[in-house]
Amino acid sequence: MRKLIYSAVAFVGLSTMSSASELSYSSDATLDCLKDANGDAAQDACIGTAANACMDTADGSTTVGMGYCLSQELSLWDERLNSAFRALMALERADDAEMKEIGAHVPRKVPALRNMQRAWIGFRDAACAYEYSQWGGGTGGGPASTACLLRLTGEQALELELALEARQR
Repeated sequence: MRKLIYSAVAFVGLSTMSSASELSYSSDATLDCLKDANGDAAQDACIGTAANACMDTADGSTTVGMGYCLSQELSLWDERLNSAFRALMALERADDAEMKEIGAHVPRKVPALRNMQRAWIGFRDAACAYEYSQWGGGTGGGPASTACLLRLTGEQALELELALEARQR
């Protein structure tokens, strides 16, 4: 996924644009990639596909354009992550209630899932703050940080979707 970060920063400052609203972003490239992906690595490779397509345009190659393109796909993955988390939490809540009802003394899944997700958020934010720091305050730091958030959020969304799929079998 480093390709996303490198492609995002390779175009910094190559052109100018009046506003990000001139850009045309569509999640279709990422969603189509996911439909065709066979296996975890292939799905991971889909993260950033739509953002890269958006950044491959003249307006997308500016710092503002990159930020816009990356943020748009980040929103897609954030929605998927939150949806999978809520669905998984509902299943774990029901499982915890059932275990309590039968008197089973097993670790509770809801707090474990919540704690895992909170720890992951802390890791993601720290990792992307570190990525930002590598740019020494330069304009490439914003797109690089957003690319990091996109990559890690996409990876976590896919992990939660996989866990949800396994629980629903």
